[in-house]
Amino acid sequence: MPYLFLKIQCVQRPFDILNMKKLSVGIHTYKEIVYNSQSYQFTFMERVITKAPTHCKFEYMSKPLENIRIVDIGRYVAGPYCATLLGALGADVIRVERPDGGEDRFISPLSFDDSGQPGEGGLIYQTGWGKKSLSLNLSDESGREILGKLVATADIVVANLPPAALKRLGLDWETLYQSHPEVILVTQTGFGDIGPDSTKGGFDGIGQAMSGAMYLTGTPGNPAKAGAPYVDYATALMSAFATMAALMEREKTGQGQHVQTSLLNTALAVMNAHLIEQGVTGINRVGTGNRVQTSAPSDVFATSDGHILVHTVGNNLFKRWAETVGKSELVEDDRFQSDQHRGDHNDVLCDIMATWCAQRTTSEALSMLQEKGVPSGPVLSLQQALDNPQVDAMSYFTSVAVNGMEGTFAPVLGLPAQFSSLTPNAPTAPPEIGGHNAEILSELGLSEAQIEELEAQGII
Repeated sequence: MPYLFLKIQCVQRPFDILNMKKLSVGIHTYKEIVYNSQSYQFTFMERVITKAPTHCKFEYMSKPLENIRIVDIGRYVAGPYCATLLGALGADVIRVERPDGGEDRFISPLSFDDSGQPGEGGLIYQTGWGKKSLSLNLSDESGREILGKLVATADIVVANLPPAALKRLGLDWETLYQSHPEVILVTQTGFGDIGPDSTKGGFDGIGQAMSGAMYLTGTPGNPAKAGAPYVDYATALMSAFATMAALMEREKTGQGQHVQTSLLNTALAVMNAHLIEQGVTGINRVGTGNRVQTSAPSDVFATSDGHILVHTVGNNLFKRWAETVGKSELVEDDRFQSDQHRGDHNDVLCDIMATWCAQRTTSEALSMLQEKGVPSGPVLSLQQALDNPQVDAMSYFTSVAVNGMEGTFAPVLGLPAQFSSLTPNAPTAPPEIGGHNAEILSELGLSEAQIEELEAQGII
């Protein structure tokens, strides 16, 4: 059971410490009271303070998930990034990978060795930070035994592996629950655990393809996949969200549960509004590329020196857009009286916008549009995205030293949320393969000699 430490400062008399026990809801530990500059150190199990004198100031002393251990047996994005997000909130995350490193460690390599072999890649810097690494050969019985001992210490197991692989490792829910009923098992699959596709593997693009997204994003005869693997990352986010809910439920019941997400489920969730429209109306929309079909003008437009995206939704924004491009009379045109009317005639409005943009630079066009409050932005290259002053102002990235590349730093994004009174853990370099073997195995009761023998046998 994790304990939440609070610093409670009383700035007004009187305040009776004993009366704290009457203040209500959820089991936590209170660490310190500062009373008239005197500190009283104590701990006791009591309910979270929800009602207290206004002269008491409460300050959290720890991260929300401190003392929560996560065993991350994931690969690629959906599982590992879920564990990374939870680690940012204070969880102790142990990444389990092969002795030669998981496949995801070398995607988008940042360097190559003299023989041309790739070094660590950009993906592991995003999905591996803040974790410890335990290298294990899980095809060996000794490796599986060690994994079992490690899982017995875990609050959460994250594993985006096929159901059959989980069964072989003893990580299926039925097996885990028998020996470890308080554990939360978080799994991500391609398509779910039942049905005709349940045994198939899946990647982000397949989720995009099977949800209708590629069909609608492309053009007739030319479906298009998004450049960013949004299904993978959204699945990780949904997994982390559901895991937090399972943790809250465990606080009430003491019982763990199996949390399941899938790439197909996530992809369908993202497309659900379009699927609702299709299911109810049978409209059978076809792809129109970047052009939005339910409002206009909403598309990518070429300027004299680049491209911008403009998204006009609602009568008020349409009026502002019309004034900006010198076409105020369009507001009274019967063809453009609602978003759907404008979407049905988007070729007319987008042609006007294209002509207007072509006569201006990106800076000029955006300045005029944004002065009127019309949502718009430049289409940036990857380097331009890194150099964006807005990104710098928000300090979204942390410069992380790249392993083995002295003086080289990677721009790594931390938890993509900001809090008024919580500071998440900041990104660090990913752990070396097996970099925490000795620490973790010693905790599990193995001697130094046993650890050396496991290494000699190639088990770690």
